[in-house]
Amino acid sequence: MRILLVSQMYPGPADPDFGVFVERMAVALRARGHELDLAVIDRRAGGRRRYADLLRDARVAARRHRPDVVYAHVLVPAGTIASLATSAPLVVTAHGQDVRNIGSIRGVRTATRGVVRRAAAVVAVSDYLRLELEAKLPDARGKTEVVDCGVDLDRFQVEPRTGAGPGPAFLCVGSLTDRKNVLRLARAFERLGEGTLTFVGDGPLRPQLEGRPGVVLAGRVPPDEIPQWVSRADVVCGPSLVEPFGEALLEALACGRNVVATRIGGPPEFVPPEAGVLVDPEDEGALTDALRAAAALPVPNPAARTAAEGHDVRLQAARVEEILLRAARGRPA
Repeated sequence: MRILLVSQMYPGPADPDFGVFVERMAVALRARGHELDLAVIDRRAGGRRRYADLLRDARVAARRHRPDVVYAHVLVPAGTIASLATSAPLVVTAHGQDVRNIGSIRGVRTATRGVVRRAAAVVAVSDYLRLELEAKLPDARGKTEVVDCGVDLDRFQVEPRTGAGPGPAFLCVGSLTDRKNVLRLARAFERLGEGTLTFVGDGPLRPQLEGRPGVVLAGRVPPDEIPQWVSRADVVCGPSLVEPFGEALLEALACGRNVVATRIGGPPEFVPPEAGVLVDPEDEGALTDALRAAAALPVPNPAARTAAEGHDVRLQAARVEEILLRAARGRPA
């Protein structure tokens, strides 16, 4: 099958962590024997000009390769661009913010409705996101399926805890923003009063985290180094105010690490009680209790790895392949 992948996020030299989960799915689909041509944005900077360039690249690729199906990541604008670039059957994956934008940004609802109606199938990365999309846009009902982007189990492997120090080692991977709830996490850690809390990532709240006892700010690190940081941790934390899926938490489970995860969004769909604690992200006391409870679980934890195995990227690629094949053959979802 000839697949044209259109995405507004894909790793590039300046931003190697940008949409790495999209790249991972592309690699898995190629491994299943499909031809993939890419029309992607591989950098965060560049403004709206990037989208005009993406449309041009997608049209050129479509003329050159005559795809059997076009596979877009993010409803708008990538889904819109894919719709304009080719008449080939369209499958589009919703990742989270694109659904959140419906009704909050002028014109997005209309644009998204157009993409959904044009699509042979829509993929949501969690059932939580599917329900939100269908509530906001009834046109998506009956054609939306849930397939997350999966985890590379070969890359994220179970390793013994390295660099052990006094007290539990907590890790949070992601941007330092209000949505990621990093300040509340830091205060909950301070109430716990033991161990270390390392933040891998950067963002506007960094100055408010600097200088706190036991808090380490590692900044952004290359994607290939993330497994090493996870192997140094006992618990990986993701107490976001809302999390459409929670890729960093799934990667932690694959490494046999326990997690503290928000109960709002996708994490309840894959975090088992044997390997994680779900928490109300706005309850600071409950978050402190969750850190304590997760730190008491075994490390490495076989139950964590078992939970992640059901989300192997190769399994998820097989599911995406089935959806793409149906679309290419003109069969309904």
